[in-house]
Amino acid sequence: MNWDVFTKLSPPEIQIHWATVTIAFLLGLLIFGLKKGTVVHRFLGWSYVTLMTITMVAAFFIRNPEGIEIAPGLTGFSWIHLFIPLTTFGLAGALIAIKRGRVKTHARGMIMTFLGAMVIAGLFTFLPGRRMHQFFFSTPALSQSGTDTAMRAP
Repeated sequence: MNWDVFTKLSPPEIQIHWATVTIAFLLGLLIFGLKKGTVVHRFLGWSYVTLMTITMVAAFFIRNPEGIEIAPGLTGFSWIHLFIPLTTFGLAGALIAIKRGRVKTHARGMIMTFLGAMVIAGLFTFLPGRRMHQFFFSTPALSQSGTDTAMRAP
């Protein structure tokens, strides 16, 4: 593992995004294994939603210079940024469902959001040239010298 990818070679928005999504991923796995409806489940659930909200806000500021311009002044977005509104609506829908007492809808919404935002989006970050790929498969010397492919935003 090459920690320099996230400590020395990444701007703050990527460091925040990576830290919050990593903790949220682990927390999500823990929540799935816990008894539902308990105080612990609710506390960890709100912690997960908070971390995912921070993750989404940080993701909005991660831009790729080769990305598209979605509006004047908003350049650098890529297809992976589509996970921001999908995650927002998924979490909001799941929270609304539980407030209305629709437990199965809540559970389904949280599972689908976890799979989409964490598993599917996460797998794309392991493509060559992306930071997670470099984190696991490059050496510090290669990343700093520019010998590896240029790092793109996750």
